[in-house]
Amino acid sequence: MDKLELVIFDLAGTTVEDRGQVPEAFTATLAEQGIQITPDQITSVRGLSKRQALYQLIPAGPERGRLVGQAYASFRAHLAHKYKCEGVRAIAGAESVFRSLRERDIRVAVNTGFDGEITELVLRTLGWAEGVVDAVVCGDDVPQGRPAPYLIFRAMEKTSAGSVHRVANIGDTVLDLQAGYNAGVRWNIGVLSGAHDRQTLQSAPHTHLLPSVAELPHLWAE
Repeated sequence: MDKLELVIFDLAGTTVEDRGQVPEAFTATLAEQGIQITPDQITSVRGLSKRQALYQLIPAGPERGRLVGQAYASFRAHLAHKYKCEGVRAIAGAESVFRSLRERDIRVAVNTGFDGEITELVLRTLGWAEGVVDAVVCGDDVPQGRPAPYLIFRAMEKTSAGSVHRVANIGDTVLDLQAGYNAGVRWNIGVLSGAHDRQTLQSAPHTHLLPSVAELPHLWAE
């Protein structure tokens, strides 16, 4: 761990329990436009910025841009309502991992395909808005979301991390791992607590696959 400087965690499915709120919000949003989607279609876009995910789920046509804009506003409203009504729960062990890393002077960042408003709702509900992580990067903070590496690079900028060789990236989707690979991070770790199973993540570039973020201290102890 003496070479580890920054650990970047995804939110939903990685450090925040994924109890179906995101897929349900996608389904309800697209149903409003008369578009029926399958669970597999939703799974295929997990990890993208939510606007880009909707762009992929809405069929091509002259009205696509306008429909995506409408759908994105609706998606945000559906998801915010679900989080407010159903609550938000952290993945077991996530906060203690954050604390353990920061006690060792290792910076902690979270990144996500959510926009700033949804991210703030999630973090405030969890009590993570202040003093728990060193940086937060949202989908609307960068010009292009995953699999582009910009969420990771922005987290490095915000925490003054100078080398990708001292950075770890943690996520639960193929796109999380592709972004880590494109960024060139030394540790590119998939967790099995969210959207994609072991077989799916096994096909993506990675250095490790773990049951959840709670296993990270054991990994670095080795």
